[in-house]
Amino acid sequence: MSRLLKRTDAPPVARRELTAVSADGSRIHVEEHGPEDAPTVVLSHGWTCSTHFWAAQTRDLAADHRVIVYDQRGHGRSPAAAPGGWTTDALADDLEAVLGAVLAPGVKAVLAGHSMGGMTMLAASGRVRFQEHAAAVLLCSTGSARLVDESLLLPLRPGRLRTRLTHLVLGARAPLGPVTALSRRILKYGTMGPGSSPKTVAECARIVHACPRASRVAWAQVLGGLDLDAGVRGLNVPALVIGGTADRLTPMVHARRLAATLPACVGLVELAGMGHMTPVEAPEAVTAKIRELAGTYLNAKEEAV
Repeated sequence: MSRLLKRTDAPPVARRELTAVSADGSRIHVEEHGPEDAPTVVLSHGWTCSTHFWAAQTRDLAADHRVIVYDQRGHGRSPAAAPGGWTTDALADDLEAVLGAVLAPGVKAVLAGHSMGGMTMLAASGRVRFQEHAAAVLLCSTGSARLVDESLLLPLRPGRLRTRLTHLVLGARAPLGPVTALSRRILKYGTMGPGSSPKTVAECARIVHACPRASRVAWAQVLGGLDLDAGVRGLNVPALVIGGTADRLTPMVHARRLAATLPACVGLVELAGMGHMTPVEAPEAVTAKIRELAGTYLNAKEEAV
């Protein structure tokens, strides 16, 4: 059985773990997988997720790539932010800290971001360290602005009422509690395609329910007011966009807008029937596109660190 088909196994064990220290002193948990001298890819997860979200990609890519995964602040093994530390600028600071910790000066990597991970890359697009290290970017199931206005989470007509109610749902302070049959159904409706298997839904539920409530709520408030359109226009490296046609959280309007606005877009991939959790729902397709970018834009001889 291939590594990708075993995506519900325990998360892969890192060859090395380290801590990157961000600009405000926040400590970011980082894992390194695969050969040390192989081409490098850096994977950034989304809201309420963790390094475990990229398990399928990590297993497959680590056979012949150096794979870096990290926990966004307040997720997984990265502690919550200090007061004032819940901002997109802080996400960009964290990514810069990770790149500085794992890449030698001038060494390039392919960066892939899902949802808030993609927004992190848009926030960092003008940063010196990002421009130094990013050879190409994959933006997966993400957007740059108007996330709540254009969400299809609630089956209502677009307008102020739907926007207000969506804000309330996404920013709800109630604890998610244990994973149950009901919570799995709710998660599947909101974040995954209708054809998602029970095992895939259960995998995502375990990851999402493990996110601390305070972090979930704090980042929901940030994402509700997101405006990274300038970051899209400033992303001057080759960028590939992926979206799921059944995504309710970041519908395809976002992916299409990104593809039309990015200065160096190299393609738009629409995954039929997939929801918001595309790296878990369609692991083979997402991994193949990361491999494609790495094969096109990285020189293996320059990747030794």
